[in-house]
Amino acid sequence: MKFRAKIVDLACLNHFTRVSNMIAKLAKTCTLRISPEKLNFILCDKLASGGVSMWCELEQENFFSEFQMEGVSEENNEIYLELTSENLSRALKTAQNSRALKIKLTNKHFPCLTVSVELQVSSSSSSRIVVHDIPIKVLPRRLWKDLQEPSIPDCDVSICLPALKMMKSVVEKMRNISNQLVIEANLKGELNLKIETELVCVTTHFKDLENPLLPSDSVSQNRHPEDMAKVHIDIKKLLQFLVGQQVTPTKAVCNIVNNRTVHFDLLLEDVSLQYFIPALS
Repeated sequence: MKFRAKIVDLACLNHFTRVSNMIAKLAKTCTLRISPEKLNFILCDKLASGGVSMWCELEQENFFSEFQMEGVSEENNEIYLELTSENLSRALKTAQNSRALKIKLTNKHFPCLTVSVELQVSSSSSSRIVVHDIPIKVLPRRLWKDLQEPSIPDCDVSICLPALKMMKSVVEKMRNISNQLVIEANLKGELNLKIETELVCVTTHFKDLENPLLPSDSVSQNRHPEDMAKVHIDIKKLLQFLVGQQVTPTKAVCNIVNNRTVHFDLLLEDVSLQYFIPALS
């Protein structure tokens, strides 16, 4: 197995750093899947995180000026690495305004993702190299089947989200009252965030949101537009998702499968993020 890549464009470097920061906020550890065309950051921690899963995808050609990889074999030309998200995020923070960034799969007594940052030395033409060795675990092929792109369930309601910063400030206030939240929406562009305790019931209403068109065979074709589809979820998991969003997305859609799961589908320039939060049992 081999992997080496290089970023020289500053805008690409800063964008890749932002993606890495987002992943660090969403998942303590994640799997990095490397294939010839794409990089994926995957969280599929069914038991430990109560079923929260994440699939983040970026096309390598949009970020890297050089990209070489050889997978496990010709027919399985992929590499799956498990790493601590914060370690990658921390290494990339040193790369801001750098000349170049190189990432390489190495073995230094243990498997590493080695990040080399070429920094400009002020007031001179020389540069210095800062190297970070990030410990990783190379995942064997028998574990790959659990790390494939999640299938999108047929949803009851699909709705565009309001501004995520506004949603975050609402959910932060609600967390002080309850650790559970109901997210509900209908096909009339209405989305509600609701908490109920023995003493109080608080609901925030968002109206005039867009409902994306769904496939003609979708479940929601037979729904009455005012009927709410809802999911009861852990408020901390929703807040973790909202805190992770540092960049205003190009597209942000919430798909609700009644009483089962909520699926967030975001497009951040040329990076796609899917995030699933299951209903509380």
